[in-house]
Amino acid sequence: MAGRIRRHWKRWLIAGVVTVAVLTTAGPYLYINYIQDEPPAALSLDSPPSASDTSSGNSSGSGEQASGSVEGAWRVGSGSQAGYRVDEVLFGQNVTAVGRTEEVTGDLEIEGDSAVSGTITVDLASVESDSAERDGQFRGRIMNTEQFPAATFELTEPADFGSAPAVNEQVTAEATGDLTIHGETNSVTFELTAQRTADGFRTNGSIPLTFADYGIDAPNFGGITVEDEGSIEFLLTFTSA
Repeated sequence: MAGRIRRHWKRWLIAGVVTVAVLTTAGPYLYINYIQDEPPAALSLDSPPSASDTSSGNSSGSGEQASGSVEGAWRVGSGSQAGYRVDEVLFGQNVTAVGRTEEVTGDLEIEGDSAVSGTITVDLASVESDSAERDGQFRGRIMNTEQFPAATFELTEPADFGSAPAVNEQVTAEATGDLTIHGETNSVTFELTAQRTADGFRTNGSIPLTFADYGIDAPNFGGITVEDEGSIEFLLTFTSA
């Protein structure tokens, strides 16, 4: 009798271990591939204006034709977005994490066909993804937004676009400046694309980011392993200052 009980107990124990193993491997797979939404597409000038951008009167449609010159002072307007994109491994499954905010401010000075100065500031504490747990880790031990609440980019060299585009036309330039995150500053260079609108312009770009360069520990937690590199993406709407 006792032997039969031990054998049954062993069977139940083995079955329990197998069940846990299946749930551990199959659960994340099913969630990621069949339940979780696809990550947002990368920000681009093909992205439609957000609701706040449209309501403020900014549009990338043809509308009233803008004048030829874009010289002067400009400021970041409503509908602008910035955030991060990074690859993760969630319990053995590859996923892409995306967090964004519209809490972006800044200014830009244009002389001729070049942006000669400018500063962009992003409120990191307002960045949100599709996971409250990830957002808590981002604001807490990863970015420590209480001590370092903002990320800033300051243009240090003129970005020459070559010409003032017509409405809806896109032009590109190489932008170089100082990126400050988590209390650390590094010089970065990346491609910047601009598109003329009826009453201003929009700019878009992506800045590669290596966490160690900014004193950020590898943000791994709770079965999630994060790559050592990611990117900052932005889509900014500028209106006349």
